[in-house]
Amino acid sequence: MEIGIDSFASAMYGSNSLSSEVAMDQLLDRIVTADEAGLHIFGIGEHHKREFLDSAPAVILAAAAARTKNIRLASAVTVLSTSDPVRVFQSFSTLDIISKGRAEIVVGRGSAIEAYPLFGFELKDYDALFKEKLDLLLRIRDEEFITWSGKFRPAMHEQPVYPRPLQEKMPVWLGVGGTPESFARAGRLGLPLMVAIIGGEPHRFRPLVDLYRQAGKEAGFSPEQLKVGLHSPGYVSTDDTTATTEYYPGYAELWTKLGRERGWPPVTRHQFDSLIAPSGVLVVGGPEKVAEKLLRHSEALGGVDRFTFQMDNAGLTHEQLKRSIELIGSKVIPLIAQKS
Repeated sequence: MEIGIDSFASAMYGSNSLSSEVAMDQLLDRIVTADEAGLHIFGIGEHHKREFLDSAPAVILAAAAARTKNIRLASAVTVLSTSDPVRVFQSFSTLDIISKGRAEIVVGRGSAIEAYPLFGFELKDYDALFKEKLDLLLRIRDEEFITWSGKFRPAMHEQPVYPRPLQEKMPVWLGVGGTPESFARAGRLGLPLMVAIIGGEPHRFRPLVDLYRQAGKEAGFSPEQLKVGLHSPGYVSTDDTTATTEYYPGYAELWTKLGRERGWPPVTRHQFDSLIAPSGVLVVGGPEKVAEKLLRHSEALGGVDRFTFQMDNAGLTHEQLKRSIELIGSKVIPLIAQKS
């Protein structure tokens, strides 16, 4: 199982805001730490809000590429519905060249909606935009000269798209939430699947993952091509008690704030305890507990090829986050390899 980190480039640690310069410098330092610690992947999300610095993820990843050697660098996710597939491909092809073949794209429709009015798109076209742009992105990845037409973008007539990446076929993952059609679409296209689960119990997604695998099989793709990734909030510390003590206050603060905006009830300690329980979604604890939980999640979903932690959204300091990354590399990854 590949293990990595996803970040939204937050400029907020709990109630203490950081300057953009400091927050970005710390983020790049954590990516270097992840590379040195032996993590497999680091992803940068895409948001267009004041509290995040990830509106141009490929730029951040390119800066990280110049300072790292082995770790793969990905979006998490690129909001393809509001982006031009040509520019997305060019940006990540350039990243692939800078990183010497370490770039990946995770595309999705976006769980937040601020990009739609910002770039002049209508929410009523939410899925149609994504379907059409995904088709074009995959065509550009697989063919140098493109003839294509659609509803939301001007047609292309035998037009080449440059630069081409170093990788013969740059990985494009499909990021999904809980919509059956999204899982089935990924299977039909033979794309690796990244499932974002932020609440409840991961095992409830098993029918959707099975739907993905069945759709892929019917479309002629082998099981090896149908990779499954899992993205969830989590945090690793020296032991279970320390991890919970450090993680809970910021987690409760953030999700209670989001709850006020979206009509959810405030976070309670009882609710949190259920989420860090063996079948709960939050991967929080010491290295042994975290490794066991990741293996349990993998078994519940019929096999997970990649797991990415979202951990910089719970009021944790830069030093705590770096220590967690180091523990993932030195303890969690070896434990998973040993127990697999």
